[in-house]
Amino acid sequence: MFAHLRANLCLLVLSVLLCSVLYPLVLWGIGQTIFHDQAQGSLLTNAEGKPIGSRLIAQPFTADEYFQPRPSAASYNAAASGASNWAASNYLLRDRVARQLGPIVKYRNGRPVGPDIETWFQKDHFGGKPGIVSQWATLHPTLAQNWVKADKLNAAYVAEWQKAHPAQVAEWVKANPDTPEPKAEDLAVPFFADYAKAHPGTFPGAVEHKLPGGKTEKKIEPLKEGTDIQAGFFDMWIQEHQDADLQHVPADMVMASGSGLDPHITLDNALWQLDRVAAAWAKQTGGKEEKVHQDIEQLLRANSFAPLGGLFGVPLVNVLEVNVVLRDRYAKR
Repeated sequence: MFAHLRANLCLLVLSVLLCSVLYPLVLWGIGQTIFHDQAQGSLLTNAEGKPIGSRLIAQPFTADEYFQPRPSAASYNAAASGASNWAASNYLLRDRVARQLGPIVKYRNGRPVGPDIETWFQKDHFGGKPGIVSQWATLHPTLAQNWVKADKLNAAYVAEWQKAHPAQVAEWVKANPDTPEPKAEDLAVPFFADYAKAHPGTFPGAVEHKLPGGKTEKKIEPLKEGTDIQAGFFDMWIQEHQDADLQHVPADMVMASGSGLDPHITLDNALWQLDRVAAAWAKQTGGKEEKVHQDIEQLLRANSFAPLGGLFGVPLVNVLEVNVVLRDRYAKR
């Protein structure tokens, strides 16, 4: 009996050593020597060696000077990977897609749609009624609340309005007795209704001002034009211009990946965004837009790749990698 117990004990110890110690050590050694970059998470680092992201996970780039990733219901959070399962009728999905397309979509003749969106917006009529911004907030209160919560500057602007308009706040509280002390985002709809009357044909947006000593300050001001208006009101514009002859866009501009984390976009998608990106960098650096456009296009093509050496699929671009190169190339000038 003891012989059997001893044999079983030896087998147990040997199994633990092989499966739980030696095998993991061998895999760790192979990973750290042959696949070191992948084993460490495919990290990208800055000049100081500090990690700034992973080549495997998209990041929420929204500024005009950067290429933007595919839409994501997971907000590019690796801990919340997953698709939204939203239908095309879901307005949150429509808004997400429209915001990306508004500043870059074109007519079939190549003319950008953005200026026409601005002109239509400034007339301040939708569905035959005045007050585009007020109608937008009333029809889509979640989007209005999201605007307030998106930036502390926005929330502070609405909070100041709240202090200056006690009558409107009291009326809202009367209609919503369960919220006797509303937050700024709770008052988004009445705020935009009042704003639309005071500033017709405009939308509140952050404007950066230079201060003495080289510092800058951002303030919320009424805006009549800009990418925020082109993005935020493209969907309402298209509802009133359904016969507009627009160019088709790459599918990955309007469709999320299954994980919501895909860091890659097609080269066609990147080229669609190129005009916006080049114009923004040319404005920031004072360079000629045509030259900047050519340089960035070369960068895109040099950093594009196709799966399995091009045997399958279309050329792809890693958004994070390209945006890091753009930042290092232009932002420090």
